[in-house]
Parts: sequence; structure tokens; C-alpha cells
Amino acid sequence: MNVTFAWAAIIALGLFMYVMLDGFDLGVGLIFPFFPDESERDLMMHAIAPVWDGNETWLVLGGAALFAAFPLVYSVALSALYLPIITMLVCLIFRGVSFELRGKADRTKNLWNVAFIGGSAGASFFQGVILGAYLKGIPIANNAFAGDAFFWLEPFSLLSGLGLMATYALLGACWLVIKTEGELQRRLHLLITPLTALLLLFMIAVSVWTPLSDPRIAERWFEAGMLSRLLPVPLLVAVGAWFMFSAARKRLHVMPFILALALVLLGYIGLLVSVWPYAIPYSLTLVDAAAPRASQTFALAGALVVLPVILVYTTAGYWVFRGKLVPGTKYD
Repeated sequence: MNVTFAWAAIIALGLFMYVMLDGFDLGVGLIFPFFPDESERDLMMHAIAPVWDGNETWLVLGGAALFAAFPLVYSVALSALYLPIITMLVCLIFRGVSFELRGKADRTKNLWNVAFIGGSAGASFFQGVILGAYLKGIPIANNAFAGDAFFWLEPFSLLSGLGLMATYALLGACWLVIKTEGELQRRLHLLITPLTALLLLFMIAVSVWTPLSDPRIAERWFEAGMLSRLLPVPLLVAVGAWFMFSAARKRLHVMPFILALALVLLGYIGLLVSVWPYAIPYSLTLVDAAAPRASQTFALAGALVVLPVILVYTTAGYWVFRGKLVPGTKYD
């Protein structure tokens, strides 16, 4: 059981690292339309050029860890969410190609701008749709997916998709505040307040809708023990939002990004507490979905080697490319 929970922690860490890191570079694509000047767009692209592809390592790690430790969840989730997952991956491909070709294009630069924006928006939206469908619960019978191919296409999942887009856009704006200065930074600061307000609206909507959508969720949320565990989360979110508005007003550089990460972490903790100890809410627990202990232990030995390596080279990449961007800076 301890090995199973260790794997659950690794997967939870990997997903949060992905949202934190790839979230802000997807967010740069989401706020691209607010900055039509090509020189500013070039600077925004260069702010994520050294790190964007490394950030996606965490998505690969999460998928591989799920396959190794919880193969039943992997098979059910991929069968159920095949269409949104494939669409998300196609959007990521378009985004990656546009990222590489935009800097070399002249006549087709606007086309690659559209591909970059559309790829970022599509990947962000469908990741949120996948999250919403997961939270609603995947229909299972005889340890297999028992729904239709479009079971995920419903209002709560679409709301989750829009909410994750708002989250990524806020992270992207806050990251660019760290990397830029002058007039571009001033306009980025102006985006932080409305994006924070939009994120709070989505967090409230999801928090209210979730228990109302399923009596089992409502019953679980309002248990005495669960309510006491969840209560600090909205209070801390309110405090974090107040500090975020203050940081944007004071034009602070690093603090908005830290506070945005804190808001994301609080929302993530709320989700984890809500679904614990289920691997698929509210049908399959972590223990029931786990691979044999010998398989988990063998794979865990490899993960304990690979995970520190990923953390080290990720940290090293951010350290090497730290600091403000200067107009004309370019990474090839």
C-alpha cells in the first residue's frame, strides 16, 4: 500500500509540475492576440524558447508513471478520453511546429502566429476538458470503459476547459512580467488583474457545480471530516487573490508569478482532497487500480533515479536562462 501511495504522489507531482511549467508557456500563446506588434511577439516567444519543450517532459512522465503503476486507470482513461487526448496532442504538434517555423518565416509569419495561438488554446482547452470529465467520473463496467465516445462532451467539462485556459493565461502573463520590462511589462501588469478575477470566477463556478452535479460528491464534500479539510482552501485562495491584486497594482516583478502558482496549487490541493482515495472518481480506488506490488516496486526503483535527473536538468535550464530579456535577444 505504501508503494501505491508513493506512485500516486509521484503522478500528482508530475501533473502539478506540468501545469506549473507548461502552463505558463501555453499561456503565452493564449495572450498573444493582446499584443499584435511583431517585435513584442518575438520577445514573448524568446521568453519561453529555451524551456518550452523541456516543460513537456512532465506530461510524458505522468503518462508513463500512470501506465507503470496504475495500468487499469491508464486503459480506462485512454479509452474514455481518446478523442480529447488526441485533439490535445495534435494541438501541441501544431504549436511546436509553429514555434520553430515562425521565427524563420516572412510571408507566412501571420499563418504561424495563428497556428501558435490556436495550438496553445486548443491544448489548454482540451486539457481542461479531460480534467472535467475525470472529475465527473468515468463510467466503468467489468474494469473497462462503459460509456460512449462523446461522454466527455458536457457543460461541466467545457467549463473546466475554459477555466484551465484562464489559469494558463494568468501564468503566462505573470511569467512574461518576470522576463520583460518597459512598456510591454506595463501592459502585461494590466492583464494580471482581469485574468485573476476571471480565474476566481471559474474556481467558484467549478467549486459550486462539482457537488451539485452528483449526489455522491455532495455527500463526500459535506462530511464533517472532509469539510474541515477543505475549508482552509477557499480562505487561502481569497488571501492569495488579495495579494495578487496588490502585487499587480504595485507593479511587482516576481511576486505575481509566485502568487499565481500558489492559487493553482491551492486549487490542485482542493481537487486532490476531493477525489482521495479514488484513482477514478468515484468508481475505482488507488488500491484497487494498482499494478502488482512487484511491478510497482521495480518501476519505482527506476523512477527514483529518473525523477531527480529531470528535476536537476529542469532547474539548470531555468538557472542558465534566468534574468530579463533584452530587445533583440534570440534563442535558436
